[in-house]
Amino acid sequence: MKSLEYVPVPAFEDNYIWLVSDGRDAFAVDPGEAAPVRAYLAKRGWRLTAILLTHHHQDHVGGVAELLRTQPASQPLAVYGPAGEAIDHLTERLRGGDRVRTESPAAEFEVLDVPGHTSGHIAYFQAADSHGTPHVFCGDTLFACGCGRLFEGTPNQMLASLDALAALPGATEVHCAHEYTLSNIKFALACEPDNTDLHAWREEALARRARNEPTLPTTIAHERAVNPFLRADVAAVQSTLAEQLHETVPDRLTSFTLMREWKNRFR
Repeated sequence: MKSLEYVPVPAFEDNYIWLVSDGRDAFAVDPGEAAPVRAYLAKRGWRLTAILLTHHHQDHVGGVAELLRTQPASQPLAVYGPAGEAIDHLTERLRGGDRVRTESPAAEFEVLDVPGHTSGHIAYFQAADSHGTPHVFCGDTLFACGCGRLFEGTPNQMLASLDALAALPGATEVHCAHEYTLSNIKFALACEPDNTDLHAWREEALARRARNEPTLPTTIAHERAVNPFLRADVAAVQSTLAEQLHETVPDRLTSFTLMREWKNRFR
């Protein structure tokens, strides 16, 4: 198996389009616009061979039509995406438990159902690359120190989706789709101000952004330690929610629901 390179290509104000390449061919994950993808492919001399989509929002699918239009007729693109959402141009409609195999670059993924941000959101889990490292492409479900807004799903659905991602191996590299990390850390510190791992992560993330470097990928183990939405059962988090929101926090789902609502209005 060839060694793969996982590249976050900036798009819009804070999106990342992930390109995965073996040094010759590449597939794109959530290409919300085509121009950055085409420019990076040209810069590296890579050929686009497939597109993987996690959900239907325009900033994740908006570049697909142009990428298809400009693709050489001799090199047709496979376009993978969620079966439960209305997305144009899909050649493969996927549900949880399905497997995706790309030939070039060679990679295999298990499809995970992760509804909440949208009703049919999926993620792609690669159990091991050529070095044995697992990877997950999770769109807008899990962020570094955060999670997606609940536009279509319920708190219960999103919590279950986050649980499914948190259950992946700790070394799993998390390739989410937005550079929201610094604002998410600010909220996380409001939830759990005495978390020493979180304070260290803030300093590291600030240094990376000062160098204009991405804060991604993160890892599942790291998120378990610093992401408040994966820590809804932690006593310190629940205590903060009760104090700040003047609410009773009887269980983990209530904790998560209150936290997500607080984050929606947090500045």
